[in-house]
Amino acid sequence: MVAAVNKLLAIVGPTASGKTSLAIDVAEMMHGQILSCDSMQVYRGMDIGTAKASPAEQARIKHHLIDIVEPTEDFSVAQYQRLAQNTIRKLNQSGFVPILVGGTGLYYQAVVDDYQFYPLAKRQASRDYWNKMVTIYGLDFAYGRLQEVDPEYAAIIGAKDQKRIVRALEVFDLTGEPFSRHQVRQRGNYELVAVGLSMERDELYGRIEKRIDDMLEKGLVEEVMKLRQQGCTLKHTSMQALGYKQVMYYLEGFITRPTMIAEIKRETRHFAKRQLTWFKKDRRIVWLQPHEYGNIDRLVKNISLAMAGQIWGL
Repeated sequence: MVAAVNKLLAIVGPTASGKTSLAIDVAEMMHGQILSCDSMQVYRGMDIGTAKASPAEQARIKHHLIDIVEPTEDFSVAQYQRLAQNTIRKLNQSGFVPILVGGTGLYYQAVVDDYQFYPLAKRQASRDYWNKMVTIYGLDFAYGRLQEVDPEYAAIIGAKDQKRIVRALEVFDLTGEPFSRHQVRQRGNYELVAVGLSMERDELYGRIEKRIDDMLEKGLVEEVMKLRQQGCTLKHTSMQALGYKQVMYYLEGFITRPTMIAEIKRETRHFAKRQLTWFKKDRRIVWLQPHEYGNIDRLVKNISLAMAGQIWGL
C-alpha cells in the first residue's frame, strides 16, 4: 500500500456540474479538506463569476488555494503546482484527506502527474512579434499557427487564451520544438482516486444558463465594476476569465447587455466542452452521472465508500 502521505482524492468535471457542493458533502464524510483546482479562484475579489464556495460553505469545510493573489498580479500553473503539492503533503501529515476539486485541466494534471516545468529563457522580440500579429490579424491567426506547430497544446488551451498561445509560439521560436514537449509527466506520485461528474448535454447547458442568470442576479456586473475601480483592466490575466471579460466589454461600451449575456453563455458552453475533452483523456477518472443515484446522499456515500474502502482499505 502507498504511504499515507500520498493520498489524494479528486473531483473534476465541467463547469456547473455540481462539483463544489458534492465535494463538501464528501469532505464531511471523509474528514477531508478541499483544494480548489480553478485558475481563477486564486484571485481575491473574484467570487461571483468564479462560483467560489460561499462563506457558509467554507465554514463547513476548510478550502485552500482560493483568494491567494490580487487580480492585478500574475500567477502561473507552476506556482499553483508548488502550493498544491505542499498543501497535499501537509494535509496528509495532519490526518486530513486532501480533495482536489475543480475544472482547470492543466492545474489538475500538473499536480497529479507532477509536471516538470523547465525554465525557458524569454525572448521579448518573439513575444512582441506575436502580440503584434494578434493586434493586426486577430487571435485566430496566432492560434492557427499554434495548431500547425503544436496541435497537442493548441487543443489543450483553446482558441481564446492569448497569453498561453503567445507563450507557446515564443517557446517554439526559441527552441524549435513544441511547447508540449517541454513538459514531462510523472504518474504514480499519489494514491489517486479521481471522480468525474458528467451529465447529458442539454441538462448541463441548462445548468450553465441558470448559473449565469444567478451570477448576474447576485451582482456579477457590480463585482467587475469594483475590480475596475481597483485598477483591473483587460490586460490582466484575471480579467480574461469567463464572464469578467464580457462584462468588461459591456462596461466599456463595446457591447450591449443582451449581447454580453449571450456571449457569456455561449463561451461557457464552449468551455465546458473543452473541459470534458481534456478530462476524458485521463483514463484514471471514474465518470459518474449524479442523476442516476436518485439522491445526493446515496451518491456521496457511494463515492466515499469507493474512495475509502475499495481503494484505500480504510
